[in-house]
Amino acid sequence: MRAGAWGVGRYVPDRVVTNFDLEKQMDTSDEWIRTRTGIEERRFADDDVDTSHMAYLAAVKALENANVKAEDLDMILVATVTPDQPFPSVACMLQEQLGAKKAAAMDLSAACAGFMYGMITAKQFIENGGYKHVLVVGVEKLTKITNWDDRNTAVLFGDGAGAMVLGPVEQDKGILSFELGADGSGADHLYQGADGLVMNGREVFKFAVRQMGESSINVLDKAGLSKEDVDYLIPHQANIRIMEAARQRLELPVEKMSKTVNKYGNTSAASIPISLVEDLENGKIKDNDLLVMVGFGGGLTWGAIAMRWGK
Repeated sequence: MRAGAWGVGRYVPDRVVTNFDLEKQMDTSDEWIRTRTGIEERRFADDDVDTSHMAYLAAVKALENANVKAEDLDMILVATVTPDQPFPSVACMLQEQLGAKKAAAMDLSAACAGFMYGMITAKQFIENGGYKHVLVVGVEKLTKITNWDDRNTAVLFGDGAGAMVLGPVEQDKGILSFELGADGSGADHLYQGADGLVMNGREVFKFAVRQMGESSINVLDKAGLSKEDVDYLIPHQANIRIMEAARQRLELPVEKMSKTVNKYGNTSAASIPISLVEDLENGKIKDNDLLVMVGFGGGLTWGAIAMRWGK
């Protein structure tokens, strides 16, 4: 038995905030943001829309896409660092909202690598025969922990949610290999302080460029595959220069890498599933395509997956 995607869904808020909007609020410019990050705009959730509600909206779409009823879910995993409150978990709140009465539920905190951690956790439960249907959601309302006095970080983040229903798939489909990792010695490079998000951009950049490329190659090696086998790369959408480094490491043409950072900014745990759904909707990902998904985040954490798309 192998675990794979049965269906996916996403939600992004309606409110678009451009670089020109931020120019009016802080000492920055569209050119400064675009040239350093590739971000042109991002989405902000309204004050009365919290993390759990965005998770719900993405989850409903994923369940519909998977043709799975909420009451058939065995487990709900929510990857987030911006829960509504410390407890109960977003996953428990989502279980109630969906009516998924028999589902176990818990949150995962691995920052921007959270969705990778969630997918791999789901894989274990499915492949050991314990559960059949696991819902994984990556969701963040980063605007509520952004330090608006720090122009270096405030321009980076946005809100949103992406979800995937995982279950058993054909033996040649699904998750072929994975890598998860952490380096707690880098914890002080990216964390939530008293005033909001704090980041040592230079150190995080160096770590991400190295780790994204290495992890992408590692999951291909574990699956017995090569760079030539990759059909599409979905990197964490944090910074276009970091993403480009991973693409070049895999020697892929530009059109084979997902790029949504320009529209949504860095949505942390939500960025990979949001990109995945958008690329599926645009016809960039097809059945039997070999995907590499790779992310990194505060912790420091990282995760990568080689996956054959389809059921």
